[in-house]
Amino acid sequence: MRIVIVDDDKLVCAALTTIVQAGGIDVVGVGTSGRDAISLYEKHHPDILLMDIRMKDMTGLDAAEDILSRHPDAKILFLTTFSDDEYIIKALNIGAKGYLLKQDFESIVPALTSVSLGQSIFGDKIVSKLPGMMSHGSKSPDEYGLNEREMSILSLIAEGLSNREISSRLYLSEGTVRNYISSMLDKLSLRDRTQLAIFYYKNF
Repeated sequence: MRIVIVDDDKLVCAALTTIVQAGGIDVVGVGTSGRDAISLYEKHHPDILLMDIRMKDMTGLDAAEDILSRHPDAKILFLTTFSDDEYIIKALNIGAKGYLLKQDFESIVPALTSVSLGQSIFGDKIVSKLPGMMSHGSKSPDEYGLNEREMSILSLIAEGLSNREISSRLYLSEGTVRNYISSMLDKLSLRDRTQLAIFYYKNF
């Protein structure tokens, strides 16, 4: 796995580099600003961009939005000391693959591994805040063409369950769960399961 690390604190960059390299991950670039993030992504096209949010000349959120506008498949994992609701919601909406707090340093390498496998990762503290941050609607699933089974799966995705956990809970094969998720993504014109969770919290 090849990653780029961007944080405006050089000591943090050095510490993160040490942590991830000890986990067998290759650091191909290190930067200290949002603009660095953009240029390093264009230069290296890393598997994952591990980035802070608050930085001087350009925030990590703005840099991520710029990168994702040109590279929709980019995998960006935010690592920050701030759990502000505004930041979390924007990170989710622009398509970030994860949002971790720096205090959870032991989870960094496992999180990078999970993101590389296509999963979205959010620290326990972040996940616990999601329901309260979203303005719940009262729309009918029929308005979106969702059936009862799809709604069951959607609610479990919103709870943070994996495909395997959903298949066990609903007595379905993992392949069937994946098919349902693909169908919902098409129906709702969404990118990934994180956006499905946001959709659920906003509308139901």
